[in-house]
Amino acid sequence: MIKRTKIGVLAFQGDVTEHVLATEHALKQLHLTGQVTPVRTKAAILKLDALIIPGGESTVLYALCERAGMVDEMKKIPYIFGTCAGAILLSHRLKHTAPGQKTLGLMNITVDRNAYGAQTESFEKNILTPFGQMRSVFIRAPRIVKIGPGVTKLIQDGEEILACEQNKNGTYYLAASFHPELTTTKIHEYFLKKVFSK
Repeated sequence: MIKRTKIGVLAFQGDVTEHVLATEHALKQLHLTGQVTPVRTKAAILKLDALIIPGGESTVLYALCERAGMVDEMKKIPYIFGTCAGAILLSHRLKHTAPGQKTLGLMNITVDRNAYGAQTESFEKNILTPFGQMRSVFIRAPRIVKIGPGVTKLIQDGEEILACEQNKNGTYYLAASFHPELTTTKIHEYFLKKVFSK
């Protein structure tokens, strides 16, 4: 067990405070000791054991990471949890991309950008998950349209894949198309269990 771990929340856009608070609460729920901090620089990324990538505008988010010289170092972080735009950044393949759009390409998944509609078409829905019933919030959400070898479905709603995970060669990646940080800490707890299992 890791005695103390450093979890960063990428802090350029999205629900940064909500992710920080959800992660801190999840640590308490699990009786684990860790440090949760917003990160915006390459120097901060270098110190992390795990990273959470919130929502936002995926093209802008990647560009800001690139400008900060963080992209290569982000790819070296063994545990990454991406929600909404974070799931887009984790994906290896994208549909309906913006011109020149790039991703980290870490997960063997295909994501359809903004597939659930524009900001005005955001919605909430109760879903049944391995963690019990959960209120899910979709804000300009992407759709996980395909998973490849090595990726496992974690949460489904009918035929829709709402969250999936990839555990390979000492790395663990978790992608969710919705915003769990707004309604629950259960998925953050699940992620932290993976981080602290080493």
